Amino acid sequence: MKTFIIISSSLLLLSSVATAGEAGQRVENRFDNRGDRIDQRLDNRGDRIDARLNRRGERINDRLDRRADRAAERGNDRLAHRLDKRGDRIERRLDKRGDRINARLDRRGDRINRRLDRKGHRAHVRVDRHR
Repeated sequence: MKTFIIISSSLLLLSSVATAGEAGQRVENRFDNRGDRIDQRLDNRGDRIDARLNRRGERINDRLDRRADRAAERGNDRLAHRLDKRGDRIERRLDKRGDRINARLDRRGDRINRRLDRKGHRAHVRVDRHR
């Protein structure tokens, strides 16, 4: 009994012009490259989001520090202290949120990359076995 393998037409084209080992390797490389590109895009996206949240936290903290300085100049030290602490707390919270988002996107990219690596290896084995 013959087993038929369904692979996209572009992958079959690749496999028809090369020897069995080369064709399987090309198929696997296409999956690997795709996984690497997706992983890199998700890493970049996480870094951009993290940087944006860090900048936002710094801006909010600076604004609250200026308000705290004005309150201290007017003699309201309790308000100045509360505003200063609130700015630090908001900056820390946004920094943590950015780190969590970045880490989550990194894990997601790694998971997708591993999955595509496994798919590529299986396709490589199938193409080699099919020849």
